[in-house]
Order: sequence, then C-alpha cells, then structure tokens
Amino acid sequence: MKLHTLLIGLVAVGVLTSCSKKPEPKVTPVPAPVQPAAPVLQPRTGEPVQPVTAQAVKDAAMVELGKKLFFDPRLSKSGFISCNSCHNLSMGGSDNLKSSIGHKWHQGPINSPTVLNSSMNLAQFWDGRAKDLKEQAGGPISNPGEMSFTHELAVGMLQSIPGYVEEFKKVFKSETIDIDQVTSAIAAFEETLVTPNAKFDKWLQGDDNALTKEELAGYELFKSSGCTACHNGVALGGNSFQKMGAVEPYKSKNPAVGRFAVTKDNADRFKFKVPTLRNVELTYPYFHDGAAPTLSKAVEIMGQIQLGKTFTPEENANIVAFLKTLTGDQPKFELPQLPPSSDTTPAPQPFGK
Repeated sequence: MKLHTLLIGLVAVGVLTSCSKKPEPKVTPVPAPVQPAAPVLQPRTGEPVQPVTAQAVKDAAMVELGKKLFFDPRLSKSGFISCNSCHNLSMGGSDNLKSSIGHKWHQGPINSPTVLNSSMNLAQFWDGRAKDLKEQAGGPISNPGEMSFTHELAVGMLQSIPGYVEEFKKVFKSETIDIDQVTSAIAAFEETLVTPNAKFDKWLQGDDNALTKEELAGYELFKSSGCTACHNGVALGGNSFQKMGAVEPYKSKNPAVGRFAVTKDNADRFKFKVPTLRNVELTYPYFHDGAAPTLSKAVEIMGQIQLGKTFTPEENANIVAFLKTLTGDQPKFELPQLPPSSDTTPAPQPFGK
C-alpha cells in the first residue's frame, strides 16, 4: 500500500513520466543538393568585333541636366522640336524617316543617324563635320532647317527659367549660362546612351548558346564576305569614312557629297562615315539617303555596290538574322520633369516667320 502510494506520487510530480514515453527516433539530416557550379565563360578573342560595356556615369547632376535639355522643345524656335524629335529614344535613337522634319515642316537633307552608342564614333554627322558629341549638340539648335533658333536666343530662354538657372549653377558653379555649358550637358547625357547585353555580345563573351545556327551562319558569312572591313570594332562601324559605291556606283537623288563637303578633297567625294550596326533592326530606313526601307534590302544593295556580291535569299536571311542579334538593352530612365517657363520666357513661334 505504501509502495503504490509512492509510485502515484512520483508520477504526479513528473519523475516517472519519461519512463512511459517512447524514445524519439533519430533523424538523419538530408544534405542540401549541391548546385552545379556556373560554367566559366571564355570570352572569344581574335574577333573583329568587341562587346559593348555599360557606361559609368561620371557626373550624375550634369547627366540629369543634359537629359532635360535633350527632351526640351523650348530650345527650338517653334517650341515643338527637341533633340529627341530626330533621335527618338523610343525608336532606336532615330526617327525612322528617310530624312528628318525640321522647323515649319522643312524636309531635312539627310537621314538622321542614331544617337545610341554615338560616343563611339570618330566624328559626328555623316560627313564628320563635328569632332565630338559636344560640337554636334550645338548644330541643330542654330540650324534654320532644324530647330531654327540661335545660340544666343537659346541661352536667353534658359536664363529666363529659374529652375534652369538654379540647376546650371549647381552643375557648373556659375551664375550665368552659356552655350558651352548647354552642349557639354547634352553630350554628357548622350554618352550614357550605350546598349550592352546584345545576344551577339553574350556570344562574344563565351555563351555558346546565345546564337542560333542561322544567326551564327550569318555572322560567318558577314565576315567571309568582307563586311567587317568597314563594320568592325565595338560599334561595328562609326570608326572610318568609306566611299558609298566602292565596286559599283551608288545611284541616289540625294545631293549629299559626303566627306568632300568638309575637306574639299575630291578623293573624299561620296565618302560617308560608316554607320554603326548596333541596334540596326531599329534604325530603318537605311543609308544616308534612307533609300533602303528594310534590312534585307540594305544587305542586298550593300552586297552589290560594296562587295560585288549577290547574296542568295538564304544568305541574305542569315545575315539579317545576325544583324538582329546586335540589338542591346535600350536606355531606361524616367522622363525628366522640365522646369516651367517664367513670365519673361519668350513665347514659342510654331507658325511665325
């Protein structure tokens, strides 16, 4: 009786409870699956083309100011045309017209080159008359057939807007605005408009699966046909002036004479800056006169007049497939909020003389 009472007491205080439980089973931890190591890509060397790399922003405040100026139509007499009008960043940095539309519906004399990757060019404009982006930026503002302003009027307009005065002061540490500051800021923004990570760049960087069989065949034909004699380097062009119609004369109604307009050297007649092929599927129509409406037509014409070669339909299709792999990441940013005009800002003249 006393033993029975003692056992009941021990259970009540929990001493014998563990004796009644089953032992916990041992759980063997399952090792986490071993993730295969990412393959180490071996960049391809010895190719006539190099990949585009992203542009590091050196002065964010200047780039932001340049972006505003790039999109601001008040730098034109009409208050309607901006840099983006002819170099539309939603359309491959061009306007997809044979020639651009200027002040009072003026028909431009030549096809608008893309602004994307334009910092890689040896010079600006088809004839290379501007040595760099800064010099180019001032041209359209004062061209009567384009933005139809003057540099003095453009600076006066900016000086009349308090928001711009404050921003220029912040960037340039100056109480006054001048055209040199304006073009420097626009150029700083344009220098950021590079397009890395194209399919072809991934292949160059060692990704064997980046290109299809047709695209790779197109690239090999592009090289073996001699296209890389002019279209080489990072931008696949933009680094030399070449005669349009090296093998067979190029017939065009466009009056442009190319580099000759700058040098007055007859040897430069009909020599134009070789256009970049980066993002070329977006920048139709093609050539300085915009005469080729499609990539396939451009490949056909260039084969004939530059190489003396007639591509078969399959060869043409393969080269076009390769050219489309040159489309990289397009610039991504928020559209700028432009500072409002003041009571003293000159009114635009979209319909005046």
